[in-house]
Amino acid sequence: MRVAILGASGFIGSRTVEKFHLGGRFEVRAIVRSTARLAGTARFGIEGRVADAFDRAAVAAALAGCDVVIHAIAGDHRTIVETAEVTYRAAAEAGVKRMIYLSSASVHGQSPVPGTDETSPLQSRQPIPYNRSKIEAERRLSRARSSCAVELVILRPGIVYGPRSYWTGGLANEVVAGEAYLVGGGEGICNALYVDNLIQAIELCLTAPGIDGEVYLLGETETVTWREFYRPVVEAFGIAIEQIPNVAYRAENQWRTSARRVLDLLPASGQVTIRRILRALTSAPSRSSWQRPQRPALKPTLEKALLHTCSVKLPWTKARERLGFEPAISFEEGCRRSIAWLEFAGYPVVRKP
Repeated sequence: MRVAILGASGFIGSRTVEKFHLGGRFEVRAIVRSTARLAGTARFGIEGRVADAFDRAAVAAALAGCDVVIHAIAGDHRTIVETAEVTYRAAAEAGVKRMIYLSSASVHGQSPVPGTDETSPLQSRQPIPYNRSKIEAERRLSRARSSCAVELVILRPGIVYGPRSYWTGGLANEVVAGEAYLVGGGEGICNALYVDNLIQAIELCLTAPGIDGEVYLLGETETVTWREFYRPVVEAFGIAIEQIPNVAYRAENQWRTSARRVLDLLPASGQVTIRRILRALTSAPSRSSWQRPQRPALKPTLEKALLHTCSVKLPWTKARERLGFEPAISFEEGCRRSIAWLEFAGYPVVRKP
């Protein structure tokens, strides 16, 4: 089977290339947007193609002769939304049999309601732009599926961590810089998924019969809190988890987020005018003290506030029953591998005696 991977130089794409090539079961074709991005996969001697993911003809040419395409492209709103549909329609032109689209559990929100599963309706009115982008991409793919013969499978992983992950390296950067924090003590549930477990699910989707049009949430066996997710990385630098500040999310942040959402609905000229007024109001001296109040050193984002207070572990029963998915890497082992990578990457990891 020849498998094309779009976004082959990214975090998930590059690891998928490694796993599939080293596993020897599939012929891998890496597709990236520039020649320079083939450097990482060149060490394997695998086939590589360069194509602009917004150019359907270029993508179709890059997919020629492939059986399955995996869309692992990340980016801004336009990149997320448009490249998904372009890839699907290009796959139809190239005669590809199946497309696997890597969406996200975030389509259900960072703090989903109890009972959420793959059948839960998606709400476009969400405060996090990334969520809205992924929802729009899924909807465009579903509409395209009605007029094309390429089978479509959508995967919704949670927090994908591991070597080269934002959730591993980014957290390490925050700890080193003294900017790491927890909201609500980090007692919320972290719907984590080690990257190799995600690739295990992707591999199952390559050959599983009768899964056209299906959507699968993916997670791990263990239920861990955000405090437990932070602990291995924090302690790797010789810091106790108790030293990580517990920061409250202020209503002011919610107001600002709501205001930004309203602004997004206005024409460009109106946005400029409103932003000038808001900037003048927020920078004006207080009437009572004539001094601008000091901002807290650590200001949590809405996304982290929702994540750190999540009360729901998303189910992946469907993936277990339909795909035979059982995460091979435990949370403990995933953390161990992540810390080993941090040390390899040059972070000041403190070796335990």
